[in-house]
Amino acid sequence: MKKALVISGGGSKGAFAGGVAQYLMKHENRDYDLLLGTSTGSLMISHLALHKLDELKVLYTNVNQDSIFSNNPFSIRSVDGQKIVSINHLNTLWNFLNGRKTFGESKNLRKLIAKNITKEMYDEIRSSEKEIVVTVSNLTTNRIEYKSNKDCTYEDFCDWIWGSCNYVPFMSLLEKDHCQYADGGFGTLVPIREAILRGATEIDAIILETEIPLINRLPAKNPFSLLFDVFGFMLTHVERHNITIGKLAAKNKDVQLNLYYTPTVLTTNSLVFDQKMMRKWWKSGFNYAKSKNEELMSEFRPDILTGKEIEENLTRFMND
Repeated sequence: MKKALVISGGGSKGAFAGGVAQYLMKHENRDYDLLLGTSTGSLMISHLALHKLDELKVLYTNVNQDSIFSNNPFSIRSVDGQKIVSINHLNTLWNFLNGRKTFGESKNLRKLIAKNITKEMYDEIRSSEKEIVVTVSNLTTNRIEYKSNKDCTYEDFCDWIWGSCNYVPFMSLLEKDHCQYADGGFGTLVPIREAILRGATEIDAIILETEIPLINRLPAKNPFSLLFDVFGFMLTHVERHNITIGKLAAKNKDVQLNLYYTPTVLTTNSLVFDQKMMRKWWKSGFNYAKSKNEELMSEFRPDILTGKEIEENLTRFMND
């Protein structure tokens, strides 16, 4: 039996996935032979392969905008306790004047990857039987590519992780091997089918969106917010397509597929890295996975819950 962990893209919402993984690995004693990640998921799988959950938690609950962006295209301010995101016109103009192809630059993220996913960690994973795979979008060849630790050097693998996380045009464009690469989520946000093709017989998939859309987007007020809305629309449908294909492939191959969605909307802009919120999301992910598995163990049937009970449960998951 080959067990796989799949983590979708989701930017700062990766903290929730960390909490889910912590519960599954520490309290359900799950150990995975194959780990696949897209975007923020690709950042997590090296630590998870080595069971470095405490180190991953420190990383994900202390990161901020400066940890990611060397040139931040966003201006963030608080209004009545809510974070309002708008364009940083000066930084964006600076990028254009320097002939860069994107609104912002995420070179600090590449440094963060090298600092936290060390050569020693990479070698340890390589010497084990585990395989870790990241998803990247090759914009030049118009293909999705899956990069395994078994097929590349340490430096190359760090580049692929960085490329998988780069939500262009707001972050850097990875130019490598005469091709341009961007966020893997543009093509495969939830690589369930790839896990099955690589021989997985049981899959835990952490999906950093709600199972059913719970919000309507506010009308766009500027080109930046409109671009975010368009990307959000496309990624939502990519995600649903990935999950549908994954479910069909799992059924066809008799693969056990366990899906872990976020119970509520965590944020409408996953490129805002708020340490306080990410600590809360980590704890919420842990509590959600714990509750979900307790319900499964007691043959819990969610269809007999009333709407009020569902609402109370979701509130408890997020506030515990």
